[in-house]
Amino acid sequence: MSFAVRDLSVLAYANGFTMWHYKTGKNSLPAVTAHNFFADASDMMAVGDMVLVSGAGGATVLCVAAAGDAGVSAVPLS
Repeated sequence: MSFAVRDLSVLAYANGFTMWHYKTGKNSLPAVTAHNFFADASDMMAVGDMVLVSGAGGATVLCVAAAGDAGVSAVPLS
């Protein structure tokens, strides 16, 4: 499956930081955590933002490591 902007929402915003929530729908967690999955939201996301990802397959928290014309790189917090 692919990214669906309707499944992305803002939980909190302050001082240029955004905490996002993404509901996976039919996507698996490995698919959502793949490089550039959030490419279509690259104009909304910024480096340092966090994405809470949840769905039937579980949940994880990602940190946006890169965002821009080249897409979005969001990596799991360790």
